[in-house]
Amino acid sequence: MESITLGTSGVAVTPLCIGTWAWGDKLFWNYGKDYGIEQLQDAFNTALAAGITFFDTAEIYGMGLSEKILGEFAQKTDQTLQIATKYAPTPWRFKGEAVGDALTASLKRLQVEKVELYQVHWSFAFFMSQHTLMNALADAVEQGRITSVGVSNYSAEQMREAHQILAQRGVTLAVNQVNYSLLTRQIENNGVMDVAKELGVTILAYSPLAQGLLTGKYRQNAGVQPTGVRKLSPQFQPDGLRKIEPILNLLQQIGDKYGKSPAQVALNWLIAQGNVIPIAGAKTADQVRQNAGALGWQLSEDEVRELGSMRIN
Repeated sequence: MESITLGTSGVAVTPLCIGTWAWGDKLFWNYGKDYGIEQLQDAFNTALAAGITFFDTAEIYGMGLSEKILGEFAQKTDQTLQIATKYAPTPWRFKGEAVGDALTASLKRLQVEKVELYQVHWSFAFFMSQHTLMNALADAVEQGRITSVGVSNYSAEQMREAHQILAQRGVTLAVNQVNYSLLTRQIENNGVMDVAKELGVTILAYSPLAQGLLTGKYRQNAGVQPTGVRKLSPQFQPDGLRKIEPILNLLQQIGDKYGKSPAQVALNWLIAQGNVIPIAGAKTADQVRQNAGALGWQLSEDEVRELGSMRIN
């Protein structure tokens, strides 16, 4: 399978990443009720069978359970994985040593000596300055405990600052993980996309299917209700579903041409932007197969433009 390099870090990964927020999360995804460890193991195995070896997790997903589950699965395979996890800059973590301690705990749960990508989960550093934070991450690179450094939910200005601090240590900023999909396009207008291209930073797109909205599963009159806190989101209410109907219709129309689902077209559109890797969450083998169907083909330039011109009213 074709690979993509994370920024200029030299870390090569698959063009689609499997997100593991739902692996162990009970509040948002109802882990243990609608699905369990057997379904997650099948999802993991299906990803590897499809050639997808890039997985994204975080220490706060399931309060560490996501990392633990992924680590247990990784021990059962001989395939080389690329694992990305995240550091949570909570208010009580105000010294650089906290970064190293959190990384140690993540590596223990994952049962590895290093991860290919370690990201700052959100931009609020509270009582720890960006200078202290980025230097602590650079230390971890020098120690061989992480291969590349990333951030998440950083603005264009914050990316520049992080990039500059890391550069002084000879470390590159590899990625910025942000909310990006056909329904969430803010990074195209707020400078994040432009600065990422300028600095050679890869965009990791979380919620690439807008929490399931772009699958068409929840469209008007489908009779399917979301679970968890998504039930409270206005996007899943009748008016929100009405607004995205034209986009879903176009996804279906293009998908029919290629024998692909609306979700597969939506993921392929993101990949077509260049230097963008979708993080597609999956908790079942079928969801992984659906996500993997976004690979191995490409939209035409006209189709990419047509989809890109669609906006929510």
